[in-house]
Amino acid sequence: MGSTTPAIRGGTAGREDTRRRGAVVAALMLAMALAALDSTVVSTAVPQIVGDLGGFSVFSWLFSGYLLAVTVTLPVYGKLSDTFGRKPVLVTGAAVFLLGSLLCAGAWNMAALIAFRIVQGLGGGALQGTVQTLAADLYPLAERPKIQSKLSTVWAVSAVAGPGLGGVLAAYADWRWIFLINLPIGAAALWLIVRHLHEPEREKTQETQETGKAEKTGGAESTARARVDWAGALAVFACGGVLLTALVQGGVAWPWLSAPSLTLFGTGLALAGVVVVVERRAAQPIIPGWVWRRRTIAAVNLALGALGLLMVAPSVFLPTYAQSVLGLAPVAAGFVLSVWTLSWPVSAAFSQHIYRRIGFRDTALLGIGLATLILCAFPFLPYPGSWWQPTLLMLLLGGALGLFQLPLIVGVQSTVGWSERGTTTASVLFCRQTGQTVGASLFGAVANGVLAAHLGGAGDLDSVTRALDAGTAPEATRRAIADAVHAVYLGAAGAAALAFLVLLLVAPRRFPVRQE
Repeated sequence: MGSTTPAIRGGTAGREDTRRRGAVVAALMLAMALAALDSTVVSTAVPQIVGDLGGFSVFSWLFSGYLLAVTVTLPVYGKLSDTFGRKPVLVTGAAVFLLGSLLCAGAWNMAALIAFRIVQGLGGGALQGTVQTLAADLYPLAERPKIQSKLSTVWAVSAVAGPGLGGVLAAYADWRWIFLINLPIGAAALWLIVRHLHEPEREKTQETQETGKAEKTGGAESTARARVDWAGALAVFACGGVLLTALVQGGVAWPWLSAPSLTLFGTGLALAGVVVVVERRAAQPIIPGWVWRRRTIAAVNLALGALGLLMVAPSVFLPTYAQSVLGLAPVAAGFVLSVWTLSWPVSAAFSQHIYRRIGFRDTALLGIGLATLILCAFPFLPYPGSWWQPTLLMLLLGGALGLFQLPLIVGVQSTVGWSERGTTTASVLFCRQTGQTVGASLFGAVANGVLAAHLGGAGDLDSVTRALDAGTAPEATRRAIADAVHAVYLGAAGAAALAFLVLLLVAPRRFPVRQE
């Protein structure tokens, strides 16, 4: 079998190959920075954007629209990268993302800005999925923790620097520079990819694991003739968009049991049936059945879906807790949250020394087991407590989740060949993103329910925290917020325990790693 690892164009000497691979890694880190920064940099500029364009009632779609577009396109881009190669998908996705950024900078009202953010998201899905897939293509199993820890560091730095960068640009320049700054970064990434990345022709004989038969292809010629399941892509996009919209807007724009909510969920379930029918008939489905029939991939999908669910507790609710209960300023509250982005990549880089001894599954079990205990400890913090107590827990939680996530991603990517790696990686990221969307809706309902029980049904978390900011809320309200956040953390501990059980009962103890 010939190698399907991307080759680096240029000289044959090892030093030259290493230099060119380093250029491609730099491009991947720049592309990942685009996607990572975009999740945080816009948030602090919302007041300036609303003040300029109006549309306060719908500004949340600046985030929801982008998230929806990224999530529903991940499976499509994963399959396309397996069919046509990583390079054309990554280049196209980056170009669409940059086009969306340019359009966002020129938006004339909130509706236009939301539409252009969705265009950004259509490109962002390609960036997230294809970068992670190429990272596995570039390095053999023994070296994959290097690139994964670098990408984790990009996310960590973006999480810390993004809000500050957005605030500085909005305050001292103009909010439109938040989107214009993407252009030189993206252009540099595109140039490095086009110049230095060269993927070899596909193997002439590939084993199709789904049928157990070897099907003859014709290298690049067969790739050109490859049939794309566009009907399946459209069905997946429509189904995901409708269901995620129902989850994002339910309990916010309308009550959960209202006509709009029930209509969206009903339509989404009907479209899910359409997806199943279309994909079963497709020769090369966007979401192939083996993604869920193989124990390893199914277990990792479910476990990382639970990770997305539990991540909502600290990322969404901890800043509110830090400001409303601990009385911290916004910057200090941001620091309490950001410390987990410091320990996460360090722990992820260290995890290779553990999983080489005890395996991918058991390392992930160790990490998620520790995370469960840490999340359970949060409700036992004293009231009102001190800033260092949740900060310490977040530092420990980042370390635990680093032991959990990276072994699963590296492990599951190592169980498939080149022609299935894009689809596998996309399915994992899709489940994690979906978990975050479900978690935001679920835990929002939990927090509002606890507040209603404590305050006699008056208000929700947003209105209560605004009253606290204005200095008009009594001490009982602060206690109610503390109890609401404690309940959310217990829910997150339940999600972590679910991930533990899935890995213990579904995942094989030793991942079936393919020989390279």
